[in-house]
Amino acid sequence: METTSSSLVGAQTAEAPAAADAAQEPHTGPHTSPHTGDPAEAQHPEAAAPVPAARRTAEGFLAADFPWYGLDGAFTGPRWLMHVGTAADGTVEHGSTGHGDEPSARGEIATGEKERFAVVITVASNPLRRSGDGTGVLEATSVSSAAWLAGSGLLAYSWPGQMDHALRDDWLDQQTEAAWELADDLDGEDWSTLSLPVDGEPTPFHYRESEFGWVLAGSTGSGVHLGAYGRGMSAYGLGFSAIADLGTYQ
Repeated sequence: METTSSSLVGAQTAEAPAAADAAQEPHTGPHTSPHTGDPAEAQHPEAAAPVPAARRTAEGFLAADFPWYGLDGAFTGPRWLMHVGTAADGTVEHGSTGHGDEPSARGEIATGEKERFAVVITVASNPLRRSGDGTGVLEATSVSSAAWLAGSGLLAYSWPGQMDHALRDDWLDQQTEAAWELADDLDGEDWSTLSLPVDGEPTPFHYRESEFGWVLAGSTGSGVHLGAYGRGMSAYGLGFSAIADLGTYQ
């Protein structure tokens, strides 16, 4: 892969809902490869519940030294802040913003209503550098980082029909490994190319669809990589832009 440890999340899938007793986002960054162990050693997202107050705080987003991205002004639906991921030294490295319906792992199965949402992930573009404590090297991030976060994020909000809780644990383990492998091979046949506007400029993205939704990943001219995933909303009509006011995300 173009990135190894930096392209992946740490102890918890970054786009999964926060644990119910969490007061704020855990300090997890994309510098821990799932191949230091089982990629599914992360907390299973279906066992967690969202914490609206923690998720919606802008504090973590304001601490970032890179621009955040979301859907552009053509999208007129609800917008909401999700999570930020940080390195061990507290540096914000990635985060996500939601658009449309707030997804849940079992939403469509439980209610019968199709959720319509798109989540945009911003990943800081980091060069190869020393870790904060000087004991190692942090791998550079790349488009593969965004692809991994988007793929694992979609899994967090997917629950195959006719599958009970225990079986989904095994399914999630397998699919998390598959998401890693797909992010490792962006030029493979599982991906196609899709051009979408970023800050008004046509930008190429790697794109793939599955029965659970779609995932895409690309880079911007402003020093960040973008990932996105969604369901019920077509990716083909989307556009992205830097967020000028986080207050528009409630």
